[in-house]
Amino acid sequence: MSHSVRKYIIAGLLVWLPLAITIWVLLWLLGLMDGVFAWLLTIGQHVLPQGADASIEALRRVPFLGVVVMALLLLATGVFVTNIFGQWWVKQWDRLLSRIPIVKSIYSSVKQVSDTLFSSSGNAFREAVLVQYPHPGSWTIAFVTGKPGGEVAANLDGDHVSLYVPTTPNPTSGFFLMMPRANVRPLRMSVDEALKYIISMGVVAPPPPAPPRPLPAAAAPRN
Repeated sequence: MSHSVRKYIIAGLLVWLPLAITIWVLLWLLGLMDGVFAWLLTIGQHVLPQGADASIEALRRVPFLGVVVMALLLLATGVFVTNIFGQWWVKQWDRLLSRIPIVKSIYSSVKQVSDTLFSSSGNAFREAVLVQYPHPGSWTIAFVTGKPGGEVAANLDGDHVSLYVPTTPNPTSGFFLMMPRANVRPLRMSVDEALKYIISMGVVAPPPPAPPRPLPAAAAPRN
């Protein structure tokens, strides 16, 4: 009896847990946007005349207004920076922040990583591979992030690739490795399929790759 009850509880947990985590993530994002909007309203209270306090407090009580405003702000920013005039202003902004001590180190590092990850022309996290880690005979899935460069590449013999090995079940933390390309086995699964495989600890396996199509038979020679 206890075995059957445990089985039903686990089955119910598998149904509700993904939904609960999804709702939790969405609520966290909504709370983050509302927090940024509330921060902007607080700045407005200090900048605008005192007569505007009542209007600002009324805006605070409008449900989901912060989410709508932040979404429109992101959309407007994207439209602005995709034209020539907006790109010029972005360059001036980057140049200004790159001259501020401490700030320039943090900003430039985060910008380089974000540009690499989200660039449509980049190769970071575009390929899942199989590597032996943390010791020979033990295999795990990693993602190719590029190639070593600079002084690091000068001290490596042969062709190497940069890899990110995510942890399970939280793929946002992991390890950065540089391995010879000959020790890396490419996988045909997509990055999304590899992430699902990692997060599920191997439970949600990707479908096997489709077999290659047979080549058409050569036409018989005419007499």
